Amino acid sequence: KELGSAAEAFGNKALLVYGGGSVLRNGSYRDTLEQLKSHDIQFTEFNGIKPNPRVEDVMEAARIGREEEVDMVVAVGGGSVIDSAKIIAICIADDADAWEVMTGKHEPEGAKALIAVLTLAATGTEMNGVAVLQNEKTMEKIGYRNELIYPAHSFLDPSYTQSVPANYTAYGIVDLIAHCLEAWFGKGEASLSDRFVISIIKDAMDYGPALMNDLESYELRANIMWAATNALNNITMYGRSSGDWGVHAFGHVLSFLYDTAHGATLSLIYPAWMRVLKDRAGERILQLGKELFDLNSVDETISAIELLFKSLGSPVTCEEAGIDPSKRQEILNLMNKNKAEGLNFKFSEAERQKLLDHMF
Repeated sequence: KELGSAAEAFGNKALLVYGGGSVLRNGSYRDTLEQLKSHDIQFTEFNGIKPNPRVEDVMEAARIGREEEVDMVVAVGGGSVIDSAKIIAICIADDADAWEVMTGKHEPEGAKALIAVLTLAATGTEMNGVAVLQNEKTMEKIGYRNELIYPAHSFLDPSYTQSVPANYTAYGIVDLIAHCLEAWFGKGEASLSDRFVISIIKDAMDYGPALMNDLESYELRANIMWAATNALNNITMYGRSSGDWGVHAFGHVLSFLYDTAHGATLSLIYPAWMRVLKDRAGERILQLGKELFDLNSVDETISAIELLFKSLGSPVTCEEAGIDPSKRQEILNLMNKNKAEGLNFKFSEAERQKLLDHMF
């Protein structure tokens, strides 16, 4: 009832956006349709959003939304679907080109209201104004932030995540931990936000391994879902001028080239990234180790983070992610072309080479 009532406030016609068959299996699609129909809200559909979402799909969905003169966008799925829906909402309202929005060439004047039904605990997109898309022509996968795309309503039902398979469950847990780490290694000192970071990661450490051993547990799914939302809803960012986001930038290269799952790229890159930055970020790595693992060594802390990811079943090397060593130069070339690095910790081409050395 709540979703239908929320949608009524925005009009009587929706564009329903989703990905593949998982929403049909977990009941979220059925429940959403029932809500829309019971409140006399008409809808048209766009499905097939991919796990690493493409700008072409966003453009086609926006075209349909404009033709159908929809009042809102309803996204049913995980981060890729909701991220896509965010840009779709702008492109419908502004009749804009999606990549011009992503690259800042088009400054949005508005966006259609967005209602999100979350089916994967991972990205935190349900409670922020951020979206990520990739462009095959420019060979880029980039992020975009605008408060216009903050969801008007998000519905989080842990039961929709109970059917998520083990690998994507693990990737989601890694993703929420990585979001916390991007804040931890960001610009600016913020002791309270640091405590939020540590608490969220500790929850992931407590509930994540337990969930991997009991994938159908509603309680464990709920705890991980709540942790993922708080990992990227700005609570860890207050008091800082930015997060770092370098690991995400490097990970986007792997996702673009090989369609590697986002969370898998983060688990294999974060330990390597820390090893490259031992001299520059050693103090922060050491503090992290003391807080999370009661360790007093930078190297032991990095190994503990690596072991945590490995214990969840997420890859910690490129080989474990199915990326052949012969691809090293291809990866390095695109990292250099896209100038992959963080906002706080900049990377030279030589340091990107060192990163690759640790990733393989």
